[in-house]
Amino acid sequence: MDERVWGEQRGSLDAARARFGKVASSLYPDVPRVADTALLCSDGWVPDMPVPLGDVRLEWEARPEPPAVADPSDGLPAGFRTYAEAMAALAPPKVFEDRPSYRLLDVRLPTLRFGPARYFDGVNVGESVAHELAAGTDAGADAGTDGLPLRTRIGDPCDLTRRPALCAITTLTVTTSNAYVLHWRDPAKVAHAGGLHQVMPVGVFQPLRDEAPDLWKCMVREYSEELLGTAEDYGDGFVQEEWPFHRAMTAARDAGRLRPYFLGLGVDPLTFALDLLTVVVIDAGLFGDLFGGLVGVNDEGTVSMAPFDGTAPRAMQPAGAAALALARRHREALGLTRG
Repeated sequence: MDERVWGEQRGSLDAARARFGKVASSLYPDVPRVADTALLCSDGWVPDMPVPLGDVRLEWEARPEPPAVADPSDGLPAGFRTYAEAMAALAPPKVFEDRPSYRLLDVRLPTLRFGPARYFDGVNVGESVAHELAAGTDAGADAGTDGLPLRTRIGDPCDLTRRPALCAITTLTVTTSNAYVLHWRDPAKVAHAGGLHQVMPVGVFQPLRDEAPDLWKCMVREYSEELLGTAEDYGDGFVQEEWPFHRAMTAARDAGRLRPYFLGLGVDPLTFALDLLTVVVIDAGLFGDLFGGLVGVNDEGTVSMAPFDGTAPRAMQPAGAAALALARRHREALGLTRG
């Protein structure tokens, strides 16, 4: 493929992810959804009630079987081996590094089993399959997977053996005054879900150096980076348990002034991105103490506060819409009263 054509197709994808997401969603009419949103799921992926985050058990498999589909070359310009290579050269976002990540291998709630991966493992499949659909849709192809060979090879988007299923932790932060943190993801800054609204913080589930998988540690770092605008480079001598911000967040959690819960997980129909859905309910006064310096713009887009009981913004990422819908469904269990 010509580099110019590939770039035009990439631009079309970034300009209309909400539209292409609807097309992708229509391809899976028989796959269960999370809370009547577009987010796809399998049986057993969404618990009946929110699970305290500390009750979620993480297992590790150091040498898992490789996925059926990895690093596809479908539709790439000549000279590029993977989608990430083409993207880095022809359409680089501001944040784009091939960091160690976790691949989800199995779900048996409240247990999740992970193995090792790299961030570009997810980009190479997820952005390729989204690009393929966008190019076919704009070319006037009929809805269906017949003209989508990569999507067809992957098959069931909820089958974790078919592709490297990298996870993000999607956290809805809602205060006891019934406001939540809303993010608009700038397509010029991010590799995934540009142009869509999202709850926050959200980040790829990744280790800091060689740490074992730990949802809470990863979430705390994302709170600092996304809500306060701190840098992602923590330095070689960094010990998270000694970090004042981590200690403050953890003390608030232990005192019950900040309550994290696991809500379930699901798959984005456009990119096959997999999100672990969480909610953190935080006392309004504590939110002001911890995040009084809430940024208006961060490295991935713009930040605002929105009413928890209001209408979800249009063009919202499926994972964010699902987290919001589940939190509203379970508001009493979460200790949230109506505003």
